[in-house]
Amino acid sequence: MKLQITFTIISLLLFGCNAQQEPKAEEKEQVKQPNIILVMTDDQGYGDLACNGNTVIKTPNIDKLYAQNTRFTDFQVSPTCAPTRSALMSGRAAFKNGVTHTILERERMALSATTIAEILKTAEYTTGIFGKWHLGDDNEYQPDQRGFDETFVHGGGGIGQTYPGAIGAVPGTDYFDPIIKHNGTFVQTEGYCTDVFFAQTLTWIKQNKDKPFFAYLSTNAPHGPFKVDSSYSNMYRERTGKNIPEFYGMISNIDENMGLLMEKLEEWGMADNTMLIFMTDNGTSRGHQVFNACMKGNKGSVYEGGTRVPLFVRLPGRTKAGVEIDNLARHYDILPTLAELAGAELPKNIDFDGRSLLPLIDNPEAEWSDRYTFFHKGRWNKAGVAGRWGEVNTNADSAKYIQFAVRNEQWRLVGKDELYDINKDPEEQNNVMEDNPEVVAKHS
Repeated sequence: MKLQITFTIISLLLFGCNAQQEPKAEEKEQVKQPNIILVMTDDQGYGDLACNGNTVIKTPNIDKLYAQNTRFTDFQVSPTCAPTRSALMSGRAAFKNGVTHTILERERMALSATTIAEILKTAEYTTGIFGKWHLGDDNEYQPDQRGFDETFVHGGGGIGQTYPGAIGAVPGTDYFDPIIKHNGTFVQTEGYCTDVFFAQTLTWIKQNKDKPFFAYLSTNAPHGPFKVDSSYSNMYRERTGKNIPEFYGMISNIDENMGLLMEKLEEWGMADNTMLIFMTDNGTSRGHQVFNACMKGNKGSVYEGGTRVPLFVRLPGRTKAGVEIDNLARHYDILPTLAELAGAELPKNIDFDGRSLLPLIDNPEAEWSDRYTFFHKGRWNKAGVAGRWGEVNTNADSAKYIQFAVRNEQWRLVGKDELYDINKDPEEQNNVMEDNPEVVAKHS
């Protein structure tokens, strides 16, 4: 029997006449630990939002969240998706977890890594993941073995994708009516993938609204293949460029679902005690053909356009509407941030790379010491295997020096031959390598 995940049927669960009554004011005041919802989209770049200056795309709901939140304007991730997910989950640089690619058995996060879900469970949070995992499909790597109580995920790096060495997608699955692994059982769903993931997340949130929870909602959209109902893509037909109407249409569909999520949090009286986070996993895969927020590079690149993404954080009473924080922040900062927010203790025997962002959220003028952070494209290929993203047939020791970057608050060193003053030259147009040998020496 099919698991019915359509807006028609899910409305009986979400909006039915038997909904629980709102908690009284004094009951709300007793809640100390905020709920956490982390939404991360796939292959959507910094410039793929109207609120970040794109005059073509339509994202009114995320724009609304943008106006309500504290936002980090220099938030940096990895150049591609599985490494970013590994750093987000573990609080450590991706290569420390053995995640150096998105395929070829190198997307599996080391079993020695402690996940954010495991850490939050020590603070009595219930945890759920909905959508894309992409950190290993073998049983021992699955999210239900990594601290998640509720799992609703597709296989591989994208719905319908399977590569040698990975279990990947279930045969016959698609963006429409995808086959999903729900708590260990494969189920046939009905509806568009993004709608399915948001609807299942909302169902789970409503079921767990009286206890602190962590919901990790990781969409596969707008990752290719670029499939979406024409009602979303047709509004962008006037734009040239392969797959751009579908790519933008997928984002508009995400935006519609973000609006539903925010609406339900308000309706259920949960908005004031829920940290809602929106981010993406790497630079844009298609949007740079239209608008890239004046950045160089895109997905797979170690320039700013490949790693700088949006990070919006809303927790009424703690975050402040419209505040921008321009300090350099990284994906591996999310784990210590949420651990501190939840009152969870970080294991003392783990080499975390991140630091909590709460001091900046509480006071954007707080002291924030400079640091050097590193970017590696990785993705070295097996001998004789053709690559799609400029991979090379080499080994790990040599590949890590081929496409890399180093950042601090002012400078970005790209490889061995390029240096940019990001404060003065955010578009990375003026290589000042020869003029600043002392900076290069510190970054190398």
